[in-house]
Amino acid sequence: MISGIRKLFSIKEKETREDLMKKFLVVGLGNIGPKYHNTRHNIGFKVLDALAKAEELTFETQKLGDLTTYKFKGRTIILLKPSTYMNLSGKAVRYWLEKEKIPLENLLVVTDDINLSFGTIRLKGKGSAGGHNGLKDIEAQLNTSKYCRFRFGVGAEFSKGRQVDYVLGEWNNEEESAMPERLDIGIAIIKSFATAGLANTMNTFNGK
Repeated sequence: MISGIRKLFSIKEKETREDLMKKFLVVGLGNIGPKYHNTRHNIGFKVLDALAKAEELTFETQKLGDLTTYKFKGRTIILLKPSTYMNLSGKAVRYWLEKEKIPLENLLVVTDDINLSFGTIRLKGKGSAGGHNGLKDIEAQLNTSKYCRFRFGVGAEFSKGRQVDYVLGEWNNEEESAMPERLDIGIAIIKSFATAGLANTMNTFNGK
């Protein structure tokens, strides 16, 4: 009788672990408010908004951010747009990872990168913040730099001392024209990350 109960608990624990491994948190970095909506620094929000629109999902305002849940091929993908402003992004990331009991390896952070030319994609499983304040705060809150990030290149077409103006500036006409195709790739990356894993997704999309 006791061995049977133990076996049942063991099966349930295994099922729980497997369920958790099928759960993902995808965080788009950005700043809240209309004046930031179409800025380079908000590409994380823009990618998540594109996925939500394509799949007819609706974001709801909850603690520390706007969230929606996307069910895809047996996976549960929670999309989060933090409401803490960029420099305090880590607080929202840590809260929702812990609340939803999502493994760290199932976290993907979508962010802008001035070190990559416009639209260039770079996925990594760890790395430095590269001077990005949002990534710095996530690293500080999680106490690790070993989390997956999806870097979207925004270029560095600014003069010395004008970096802040540049990333908080809006896309130019050429970038706007190319954006739909880039966003489609961003959507595909999120789906691939949740179903095929980081390594396969990197091999498929890095440099595109």
